[in-house]
Amino acid sequence: MTTRTRTRALTAGDTALADFTERLFGHLPRADQRRWARVYLQGLLTTPGKKSVRRLAASVTESPTASQSLQQFINASPWDWNPARTELLRWVEERHPVQAWTIGQVCFPKRGEHSVGVHRRFDPVAGRIVNCQLGFCLFLSLDGMSVPVDWRLALPEAWVADPVLRRRARISPEAVHQSPEALVLELVDSIAARTSSAHPPVVADLSRLGGAAGALIGVLGRRGYDFLVSVPPTLTVRAAALTHGVDPARTPPGRGGTTAGDFARLGNTSHPYTAPLVGPDARPRWQRIHSALVRVPEGEPAGRGAQQIYRLFGERPPGRRGGGPVWLTNMNRHRMDDLLLLVRRSAGSTAVLGSLADEFGLLDFEGRSFPGWHHHMTLMSAAYAYAYACAVRERGRQSA
Repeated sequence: MTTRTRTRALTAGDTALADFTERLFGHLPRADQRRWARVYLQGLLTTPGKKSVRRLAASVTESPTASQSLQQFINASPWDWNPARTELLRWVEERHPVQAWTIGQVCFPKRGEHSVGVHRRFDPVAGRIVNCQLGFCLFLSLDGMSVPVDWRLALPEAWVADPVLRRRARISPEAVHQSPEALVLELVDSIAARTSSAHPPVVADLSRLGGAAGALIGVLGRRGYDFLVSVPPTLTVRAAALTHGVDPARTPPGRGGTTAGDFARLGNTSHPYTAPLVGPDARPRWQRIHSALVRVPEGEPAGRGAQQIYRLFGERPPGRRGGGPVWLTNMNRHRMDDLLLLVRRSAGSTAVLGSLADEFGLLDFEGRSFPGWHHHMTLMSAAYAYAYACAVRERGRQSA
């Protein structure tokens, strides 16, 4: 989805953008707020390169005061972003069947100590400790595309406990410090409360949560969500059922409990599943998928009662000696082909984060306030959804 394609679609559908803006931001009480929402959207859709407020304003209007007004609208104006996100959710659902709710995690590199929520943490992507903000996004995974519709910003304890920092960043009174797993659960519960559609599976990478992944898995299951999650290879699991006739040499050691990585490497099925892959030379290859039925001690409620059985599986691409991602699901009756399709949707959401960074200003927010961060993420998500809809319409016209 290139900038050139998005610009052509925007020029041809200017009325459509006005209608889209009114649909999402019509709740704003003042006409000037709604106007600046449209200016910001139009700037995100048409401005090449870095999406600073100054460049967004310059690409849309020649007014010398536009940049200041746009900065005021994003960083200081006290408008509620939740109604816009709810309308965005419904707007996407009206047009596309949703296949999954996918959770993405973003590290926002920052200089200095003044941006809301900034802290130092290890970034596994960069492979080093970075100064950053940590955000979580919920995507609607569609057929071939994922659209971001809701966001959460992690607030370290220092930011919520210090009244000076709270006041300076305009952190709302109800905002509290939450662990990453709590933020993920809040995103899922929030969209479940707002959607009128059937709940699709939750797909998430929980491999960085350590032991907390087990507890989150248990909560998701007890709240009635179907899920497929990537878990830490070190997560403790127990064998739940072993197929008769399994070679004891291939049964994971310690039937009472071992790691998810061990089960994913060996499995407890006598016939490992194979899935086709296309190699770099365009020739088909076969990927072995080892599967096992397990229980997760950390995810089971205290006391006696029914214990949840999960399917755990791991991917091992041809020629790779080490283990790949380890996936866990409560959708035990689903075919492995369907589960692998959900895995691919998770990878698609990761690719969308790259597109958001390159073309829609994901990492370009220059403000420091808590409302400003959420305002920018809301408008950026809306711009991406609108651009995707324009691209779909253009493909439809070309194929007609």
